[in-house]
Amino acid sequence: MIGLKEIAQIADVSISTVSNVLNGRKNVGQKTRERILKICEEHGYEINGAGKKSRADHNRTILFIFSDFDRDFYLKIIQGISDCLTENGFNLVVCTNKSSAEFMQGSFARGAICLDGSMSDEFLANVAASEMPLVLMDRVMEGVQGNAKSVIVDNYPVMCELVQALIDRGMKRFGYIGGLGYTLDNKERFAGFADTLSRNHLPFDQKYYYHGNYRENSGYQAAKLMLLSNDLPEVIVCANDNMALGAIKAFEEHRIRVPEDISVTGFDDSAIAAMAGLTTVAIPRYESGYLAAKKMLELIGGESRGQEPFKLGATVKWRSTVK
Repeated sequence: MIGLKEIAQIADVSISTVSNVLNGRKNVGQKTRERILKICEEHGYEINGAGKKSRADHNRTILFIFSDFDRDFYLKIIQGISDCLTENGFNLVVCTNKSSAEFMQGSFARGAICLDGSMSDEFLANVAASEMPLVLMDRVMEGVQGNAKSVIVDNYPVMCELVQALIDRGMKRFGYIGGLGYTLDNKERFAGFADTLSRNHLPFDQKYYYHGNYRENSGYQAAKLMLLSNDLPEVIVCANDNMALGAIKAFEEHRIRVPEDISVTGFDDSAIAAMAGLTTVAIPRYESGYLAAKKMLELIGGESRGQEPFKLGATVKWRSTVK
């Protein structure tokens, strides 16, 4: 599928110049305009006589759906999606779960990229069955064929790497603050955590498992509960940065030093995590958004059907919250 980027490269002009021609603006010279229109015709990019795209606008509109404003990495994902779609002549509409169902069921958009755990598998399966291309982020659905793809973080191996390195540093008593239990991220991250302890013959006491919801306050409350028990582990592994930062805040309020008295790790590598010196796992969020948009364009073009989920690698970032 040829897009604005390819047309611009062939014509040796900027993407904005191609966009101006296709939208009928008069700020482009006649020779350049004719050259661009000829390239579009030769490569099957349909336009009408006025220089406008002949397809309806919604046919080049992609939705990005998310539900949690509390996690700052969404901005990186949106930027990646936007850059890829813009390069290929598509528009992006960002919406939340309260409005997205209506947009997905009509003819408003050509496809949807979904990062919303509150949407049921049944609803998303119906969307995919309706011939709307669907890319799921951080989620895999069984039994959805053809019109849906997944882009996920490869959580398990990098969590194993993190926990093994902590064990190699001599740590034996671990705590864990988990996210929402039904999410793929939390399941894979805890599996990597628990399996690594087991391989090293280190028992994990369930009293050190605290349930959170990925928000900072849930990490803060979990740490407060740990403090009440008066039996802290050596290290707290958290399923994301927000909860790790909340836990550190609670420890600091009670004059528990990090990392001298207890080590803390997160997962995501948000901007605030770097500022706080948090040891964490860095996920390429911009790249994940770009790749999700690329998979969407492949689905629209009839490519990449029936393949396995695309897995993104991640890396451990060692900072000052681990001794």
